[in-house]
Amino acid sequence: MTLTWSTKPFAALTLTELYDLLQLRSEVFVVEQTCAFQDIDGMDQQAYHLLGYTPAGELAAYARLFEAGRSYEQVSIGRVVVSPKYRRYGLGRNLMGQAIAQCEALFGPQPIKIGAQYYLRAFYRSFGFEQLDDIYLEDGIEHIHMLRP
Repeated sequence: MTLTWSTKPFAALTLTELYDLLQLRSEVFVVEQTCAFQDIDGMDQQAYHLLGYTPAGELAAYARLFEAGRSYEQVSIGRVVVSPKYRRYGLGRNLMGQAIAQCEALFGPQPIKIGAQYYLRAFYRSFGFEQLDDIYLEDGIEHIHMLRP
């Protein structure tokens, strides 16, 4: 499946794009993963937003990108999500490839840090991320910090 990708700072998002990304994050992180947490965390305004739309105009994949010093000391990628409707098309791999490429384009080549769900560690390792520390719980889900040197 081919997506149309765009990367925008918060102020450049359209109302429709903002609605789409908040709806997708809520669908997956709050409803599907049954986590009652504050998704709207005051960090969206500091992030670049990577949006992958289908030819039909549906948001299928999304991630937040941060320059160093915003979320972590390093450049970081967060809120990585693929719509349940569009899973099994390899969009997760496509999304992470796009996210890494956009981080390099925006911030230059430098280490990238993520807070990854533990069960996805092999997926992130395939992109060169290495586990930094022990498992920690975030909103009841096992996570690890990982770094791509």
